[in-house]
Amino acid sequence: MSTVDLLVEVVGWSGAVLILLAYLLLSMGKLTGQSVLYQWMNVVGAAGFTVNGWWHGALPSASLNVIWMLIGGVALWRIAQRKGSSTSAM
Repeated sequence: MSTVDLLVEVVGWSGAVLILLAYLLLSMGKLTGQSVLYQWMNVVGAAGFTVNGWWHGALPSASLNVIWMLIGGVALWRIAQRKGSSTSAM
């Protein structure tokens, strides 16, 4: 296994751990779906899955995770917008 292959595997498994941990924390009530941490865990985890899926030619998985990242990105943008509007009203 080359260094690049190993790096891609580490990135993919790290993404899997992040997404699973985010879901575990959500299910345990430690995070909410509107948590910035929860959304970032999903975005970074999906990025890891995207890299790994693309490298292995798993295009359906890579495509799904690009969409997963976009959903998380939109959620983060909306959270930021709400925080910005709530502080500007003060």
